[in-house]
Formats: sequence, C-alpha cells, structure tokens
Amino acid sequence: MVARRCPAAALCLDPFHVVRWATDALDQVRRETWNAARRGGHPALARELKGARFALWKNPEDLTVRQRGKLARVAEVNRRLYRAYLLKEELRLVFKLKGVRAVALLDAWLVWARRCRIPAFVKLARSITDHRAGIRASLLHGLSNGQGSVKVPECLVHGLVMPSRGRTRVASRPLRRRAAAMLR
Repeated sequence: MVARRCPAAALCLDPFHVVRWATDALDQVRRETWNAARRGGHPALARELKGARFALWKNPEDLTVRQRGKLARVAEVNRRLYRAYLLKEELRLVFKLKGVRAVALLDAWLVWARRCRIPAFVKLARSITDHRAGIRASLLHGLSNGQGSVKVPECLVHGLVMPSRGRTRVASRPLRRRAAAMLR
C-alpha cells in the first residue's frame, strides 16, 4: 500500500536494529568462547569472559574504569573475541557518520566481516548485504525509526509517525483525511 501511494519513498532501516544485530553476534561469540574455556578446563578464563559481558556490550565512551580494564584483558587473552568487539564498534561508527563517507565505511566493514573467519559475523555480513539498500538509504537520508520523522507527506495518509513539538505521535484521522484530499 505504501509503495503504491508513495512510489518515491525509500525504505530506511533503523541503525539501532542493525547495530543490535552486531551486538547479538558479538554475544554469540562471547558465549561460544566462554563455553570453550569452561569445557577446556580453564575456569579462571571462563569467569573473566563471563564478567566481561557488559563491557563488550556498552559503547566505549560509556565504559567505567573497571569495564575498560576487562576489555583490555579480553584483548590480551582472546583475540578472536576482541576482534568481534571491534567489528561491532566499527559498525556502530558507520552510523555515526552520514552520507557517502558512511556508505564507503559500510562497504569496508562488509569486506572485513566477510573475511574475519568468525561465523556469527560472516552470517551478519550476509544479512547486512541482503538489507544493504535500506541501510544505505538510512545513511544517505539520515533517517531512522527512532527519530519519528517521515519526509514524505503522503505517508501521513496511512497514519505513520509524524513529528509534533519534539514528540512523536500518530497522525490523527482528520489530518489523514486532509492529507488524502490534498493528494487527489
């Protein structure tokens, strides 16, 4: 319906969800590494990795001193897990940039992820490649679901989210009728 009424609208994938995919892949690598250490008779290493979970999840600028220490320890004892962390952070950086630079960094990230030999991130690279058009549109237009903005007025007809005094709300029925009348 939206494609028919709004043929020029671009599907933009929300950066939060794409980074969430990377966080899930990182957590899968962490669990695999933790299980391998536990089964391999390295309980101290397994405890360290289990305690590093939140340090791996958090944004680097939000890490406490203790969490920075845990992250440094992960870098020393398990390069594969630390590489997975760097892949997640690099993808997060893609969405901090905007425009053509962000698309170029996304392409470089995809090359790195495909070659990293970490199955969870190779699979993530395939998923991102499958959704690349929506991610690229998000990078070029600077839109996300979290912003609650719709740049195509025709979409108001369908009751999609629209900006209103700094908050988001669903377009009211009378407003949708007026927008529909303007389109006719």
